[in-house]
Amino acid sequence: MASEGREGEHPSVTLFRQYLRIRTLQPEPDYGTNPKLSSVLLNSHTDVVPVFQEYWSHDPFEAFKDADGYIYGRGAQDMKCVSIQYLEAVRRLKAEGHHFPRTIHLTFVPDEEIGGHQGMELFVKRPEFQALRAGFALDEGLANPTDAFTVFYSERSPWWVRVTSTGKPGHGSRFIEDTAAEKLHKVVSSILAFREKERQRLQSDPQLKEGAVTSVNLTILEGGVAYNVVPATMSASFDFRVAPDVDLKAFEGQLQDWCQAAGEGVTFEFAQKWTEPQVTPTDDSDPWWAAFSRACKDNLTLEPEIFPAATDSRYLRAVGVPALGFSPMNRTPILLHDHDERLHEAVFLRGVDIYTRLLPALASVPVLPSES
Repeated sequence: MASEGREGEHPSVTLFRQYLRIRTLQPEPDYGTNPKLSSVLLNSHTDVVPVFQEYWSHDPFEAFKDADGYIYGRGAQDMKCVSIQYLEAVRRLKAEGHHFPRTIHLTFVPDEEIGGHQGMELFVKRPEFQALRAGFALDEGLANPTDAFTVFYSERSPWWVRVTSTGKPGHGSRFIEDTAAEKLHKVVSSILAFREKERQRLQSDPQLKEGAVTSVNLTILEGGVAYNVVPATMSASFDFRVAPDVDLKAFEGQLQDWCQAAGEGVTFEFAQKWTEPQVTPTDDSDPWWAAFSRACKDNLTLEPEIFPAATDSRYLRAVGVPALGFSPMNRTPILLHDHDERLHEAVFLRGVDIYTRLLPALASVPVLPSES
């Protein structure tokens, strides 16, 4: 059992380890001095993904800290660390007596790991969200193994596609024409050829990052009832992550063409389809980015990128709230959803310091033209 408040342990680290063991918190926001201005929203999600405990070096829900200062726990990177860094930074600023023009709100939402459909997607439609009057948001990012810090200004659109092929059934000993398997194979081959083309495009251009291309993986194959029965129906499911600059209507047309080219009786349907990709500005003419980057300029190297997966930021951007994904974890391997997810306490504590500098800059952004 990990101890509460080990001798010599930083109080912020103790709080972080405690949060790794619990589900919810009820923080108090720091209200701004000018309620007419839009607010700064600090978002994090409280849910985590499942674990395969047999592959962990320590109990993933014990928040174990080893002798080297690494804190193990599901959510250590994704994203309970950020939740506590927000709280600790706000608490530090309040204790020092700081006040800022803009209100700082903290939101802790559920269900992000399963798409946010019962979390942020619903919350942004609620009057409680409208009452926050959010003008800008911070949300989760990723660790960076280098000295730099990654900041995400957009993300790819998740399209989960199920292709179903129907054909002639029969005995497994015969050369039956027009089978479901033959036609499904054609679609799978077309999609995997597209995948390879995108992979080659990424590898051939050092300037491109993973989020700038469209990825796809075949994740589920279904069909058949017996070894000696040719099935009448087979299906394949794919996880597409569509880059934000892709023409979505044309891309859906490409899916239709692949199915039509395979033959009659081949259709597709969406299990998930995000169609509102938005990009948060990252040039100094944007007051939010200018404040964010200026606060980081002296001490941090920023690498703006497109998030390769999906976060709650997409729901915020879709309702007009610019959002940046930022988890201040450099010199740290990316271990979200992995075995032995962990974060070094020094990296965690530096993150508190970073937010303590960032929040005053964001909460002091001058009056915007839309707020005049």
